Amino acid sequence: MRSLVVLTCLVATACGCGLPSFPPVLNRVVAGEDVRPHSWPWQVSLQSDSSGRWSHVCGGSLLSSNWVLTAAHCINDRYNYRVELGKHSLSASEEGSMALTAAKIITHEDYNILLSRNDIALIRLSSPVTFSDMIMPACIPDENIVLPNGTPCYVTGWGRLSTDGPLADVLQQALLPVVDHDTCSEPDWWSVLATDKMVCAGGDGITAGCNGDSGGPLNCQNLDGSWDVHGVVSFGSGLGCNVFQKPTVFTKVNSYINWMNTVMTSY
Repeated sequence: MRSLVVLTCLVATACGCGLPSFPPVLNRVVAGEDVRPHSWPWQVSLQSDSSGRWSHVCGGSLLSSNWVLTAAHCINDRYNYRVELGKHSLSASEEGSMALTAAKIITHEDYNILLSRNDIALIRLSSPVTFSDMIMPACIPDENIVLPNGTPCYVTGWGRLSTDGPLADVLQQALLPVVDHDTCSEPDWWSVLATDKMVCAGGDGITAGCNGDSGGPLNCQNLDGSWDVHGVVSFGSGLGCNVFQKPTVFTKVNSYINWMNTVMTSY
């Protein structure tokens, strides 16, 4: 059983979440690859006007018709934000996609920028989204789920294709096996920076999330074929995007279900 924040569903189809109309093609290649168009229909592009025009800054996950999940470190109070939904290529005009401004942004009240603690935020859209084959909400795992070491999950986003490379134009996916907390918190991994409210994934020195992937989902498949968003991209190594034993670190979504429920019913 999984929780879609304020909704609880026995199967994904009851919520209309987690089961794309166009299932992802899961080639377990080294490094990232272009996704099948619209195979991650909860993935959004969070854009700001910091450069004087709308440009991609982070990813995010659609939770409901009017709420999006992202990372707190993606938000700067000086700028305005909008969310593009139903996108594959950020540069192309795509039928069925839409852009909505952020009506309200709530970052976690205990977010710690230095330690990346509680790196989570919610965005209320200016108007409700109509779901389609290209725009669907994410499923959220139940609170008691802990991913075993080695669980094959996928990070998705329009982040940089390499440490110093360009941002992707077409949505990318990359296989990142989960690294359990005991391993990730070892001294030669992330040590005390990794808490039990985080999920680590990757760390092979080849594949990782990168700048621009922040706020986006860690997607993990259930036995019934549906997908849950277990993580929000939070941080990686300052030495580069693909550093051995420095896996991508995600905010653990199901540690914040009560917080999300409170926010979504208060605004």
